Amino acid sequence: MKAVVFHGIGDIRLDDVADPKLKEPTDAIIKLTASAICGTDLHMIRGTMPGMKPGTILGHEGVGIIEQLGKDVRNFNVGDRVVICSTIGCGNCSYCRAGYYAQCNDANPNGPDAGTAFFGGPAMTGPFDGMQAEKARIPFAAVTMVKVPDGVTDDQAILVSDIFPTGYFGAEMAEIKPGDTVAVFGCGPVGLFAIVSAKLMGAGRIFAIDSHEDRLALAKAQGAEVINFEEEDPVETLKRFTGGIGVDRAIDAVGVDAQHAHHGPAAKKAKAEKPEFKREVEMVAPKQKPDGDNWVPGDGPSQAAQWAVQGLAKAGTLSIIGVYPQTMNAFPIGEAMNKNLTLRMGNCNHRKYIPKLLELVRSGTVDPTAILSHVKSMASAIDAYRNFDLRKPGWVKVELEPGVTLQ
Repeated sequence: MKAVVFHGIGDIRLDDVADPKLKEPTDAIIKLTASAICGTDLHMIRGTMPGMKPGTILGHEGVGIIEQLGKDVRNFNVGDRVVICSTIGCGNCSYCRAGYYAQCNDANPNGPDAGTAFFGGPAMTGPFDGMQAEKARIPFAAVTMVKVPDGVTDDQAILVSDIFPTGYFGAEMAEIKPGDTVAVFGCGPVGLFAIVSAKLMGAGRIFAIDSHEDRLALAKAQGAEVINFEEEDPVETLKRFTGGIGVDRAIDAVGVDAQHAHHGPAAKKAKAEKPEFKREVEMVAPKQKPDGDNWVPGDGPSQAAQWAVQGLAKAGTLSIIGVYPQTMNAFPIGEAMNKNLTLRMGNCNHRKYIPKLLELVRSGTVDPTAILSHVKSMASAIDAYRNFDLRKPGWVKVELEPGVTLQ
């Protein structure tokens, strides 16, 4: 079968690989009908998430048809259409039972202290082959798969595999209450869904911070007040719009590949911090392999987190859903502590949220496809990766159709 395979930092290829097989009685094999490219995939290719094993199939988002079931998977039938949870949970351990599927004690073969297990990730996450392929093996399938309701399309369901739940998780962790003022840093797919989720939770005002006009336009279409950090200082603007107080809740939906400002008033502060940003980049991405403008790590790893802390009101809440590697140790802890901020962060517990969000989609409450910008054949996956990595105008979220060939 065809699959997008990681060969090294800056090196991904569309390869012919062996079809997956059942390994455990709790496994399933699915034929994928939709996959997607995520910003987390880019971290591995840029080198800001280390430890990738060459030969690993990328991708942690999937929708498909069940082809085979292990004998201990009793809640599905061959032929069912399912969405796959990006993070893997056993469903039995104390963490899964408490809803912390991303911290499952048993899913990660590296042991309970290894942390989150997810598809298409570094060695410390499994590794498990991902879903940018024609077929995939799904471990702990009774829990890791969710049946797609009638009336929900593949285009809708693929967005519920990871990015909608992650945005919702971020908004929930931010403790948003009706009337709250919220700032979302990063208007990529997850940030956009954090805006959608903040609205669902009754936020009074939502500010969206980014530098790409197409993404800011999508945020504005969702009802957010937009701030371009290349044109104005985002912290000063947030303070001005909130009477000098700051926002009640902030969501960092950017992570380690954050960019600092290169123009405008915020660029002056970034210039003063350039030596520290350079140290951070060397810390989180000691190995890099850019190809022209592709696969270049962000130049301000802690920038989004800094702005979020600075833009929050005293006693506010910061929710971090942007991905940071374990090698990242820069954070304005002193400023956060002295403002009595509450910090909440982590990997999304997808299985906790997917059933609820699928129902919101089925009922028409939310149509997630407003954020889907491109549907591409698996045969054009590498070109799609390059365009998405460059954040070319209009390239916001890319769905891949496994098994579909170019005409």
